[in-house]
Amino acid sequence: MAFFALAIFLFLGLNMDDWSPSSATAASSEGVEITYGTTLKLMHERTKFRLHSHDVPYGSGSGQQSVTGFPNVDDSNSYWIVRPVPGTSAKQGDTITTGTIIRLQHMRTRKWLHSHLHASPISGNLEVSCFGGEHDSDTGDYWRLMIEGSGKTWKQDQRVRLQHVDTGGYLHSHDKKYQRIAGGQQEVCGIREKRADNVWLAAEGVYLPVTESK
Repeated sequence: MAFFALAIFLFLGLNMDDWSPSSATAASSEGVEITYGTTLKLMHERTKFRLHSHDVPYGSGSGQQSVTGFPNVDDSNSYWIVRPVPGTSAKQGDTITTGTIIRLQHMRTRKWLHSHLHASPISGNLEVSCFGGEHDSDTGDYWRLMIEGSGKTWKQDQRVRLQHVDTGGYLHSHDKKYQRIAGGQQEVCGIREKRADNVWLAAEGVYLPVTESK
């Protein structure tokens, strides 16, 4: 019942023409392949916080919609839709291999996970924000998927890094937390070197099945 409630909720939020709740796979087992159109949460491996955004702007830097690490599992503002970059032949249901450039669309606000050269609020690294809209996206929204280990195709149980194409920064979080407006939430930023704190795992979500080639 919990799965069907989640599927219906996501169906209403995703607004995809060919979506149906019965076509989705619950993220209840390891090794589920992640395809374009999948809606998921990304969990920071070390701290277990989820990548999160809400309609609250940064008070410094770009002033764009803030992105944080959120401590609670049951928050709908931590869902992201995996999308291809414009101009490719990739379609919903296609698998994603290591080295592929993808975009992550925030489900609630429809904005894109974004980065640039503005300084992040706490640590002064590269700011990570949400920017644009359904039909408003640029290369600041492009992230290269890098699978750790020998795996070639993105699956739920694989450790991954996301490297921002424009700046070279890896999507990163750490124990540094906000004290006021986003009290208890962690800073998310970009760092231009591989560290243990820029590894993520696909967690909760509704995973679309792989589209079979005809």
